[in-house]
Amino acid sequence: MRLERIAGLVLIVAGVALGVANSTGGQTRSGDWTIHRSDEPGKVEFSLMDSRAGRHFHYGSDWPASEFAGLDFSKPGRQEVRFTISRDAGKFECEGFLQDGEGAGLFHFIADAKYPQEMKALGFEGIDSDKQVAMAIHDVSLKFAKEIKSKNLQGLDTDKLIAFKIHGVTPEFIDAIRSSGLNVSESDKFIAFRIHGVSPEFISGIRSAGLNISDADKFIAFRIHGVSPEMIRTLHQAGYTPDADKLIAMRIHGATPEWVEELKKEGYDHVELDKLIAFRIHGVSPEFIEQLQKLGFAHPEPDQLIAMRIHGVTPEFITGLQSRGMKNLTVDQLVSLRIHGID
Repeated sequence: MRLERIAGLVLIVAGVALGVANSTGGQTRSGDWTIHRSDEPGKVEFSLMDSRAGRHFHYGSDWPASEFAGLDFSKPGRQEVRFTISRDAGKFECEGFLQDGEGAGLFHFIADAKYPQEMKALGFEGIDSDKQVAMAIHDVSLKFAKEIKSKNLQGLDTDKLIAFKIHGVTPEFIDAIRSSGLNVSESDKFIAFRIHGVSPEFISGIRSAGLNISDADKFIAFRIHGVSPEMIRTLHQAGYTPDADKLIAMRIHGATPEWVEELKKEGYDHVELDKLIAFRIHGVSPEFIEQLQKLGFAHPEPDQLIAMRIHGVTPEFITGLQSRGMKNLTVDQLVSLRIHGID
């Protein structure tokens, strides 16, 4: 169903009022919902929107179809629907239309008045109406809060608890990370782990590749910059023993195992890692080396190559000098000429 068709359904039901909102003493908020088909089997794309009275939010993700009790997404044609999504923080009373498995309508969120006090008793304070809606959407249950609280994490507050639920930091995930040998207690680290894909399997993979580190920040940096177990194994097979910082620097500057192999073809086998990183920083490439070889410089030392790039000794500069009869200059002489401004 096209987005315009969904928007039309929203307009159709815009005047429909839900009687349940008026029959409760709980705090309520209203807005629109839409349902679309999902590419993931057994799920639908469910969105909630509220832009009224100065309140603005739009949440959408894939939800299990089983959460929508009583809805038949396979039924053809148009059908009027009513359904409730219940959470510890409150419930969403919804009504509207489905047509060929997609639809739209209005919702009222009815907050559970006891939820903020129960959460406060667990140490999670500052739950205003906006946070309570978010905690209902993401199903931050009292059970989940109690289990996370029992993990004795530093910096854990209401916002972090919501972030845990959003990013999938479960009690099981925390236990698995700790059992992998990382002594992590900062709540921020677990959120970063999930955002960047630091899993127990990734940690095990890095260690099985021969790098035994226990710094959580290093694993996060590995994932951000693309340090993989395969990269470590390839470098070890080539005779290198890089530490975590050198691996990160290599990835930042693009000194990949594939690039190192290209240098090897040009005769630069097992160059020191610091020099490889300097090659990438200053632009010493296999192509640059090939050009120098064609000009008669068979195998400059790595430090000479770096100096040539730093001071602008380019193939064009060398060709210009040779065209004027200066054909037997050494690399050091070429660098000296550039340093002294002789073109």
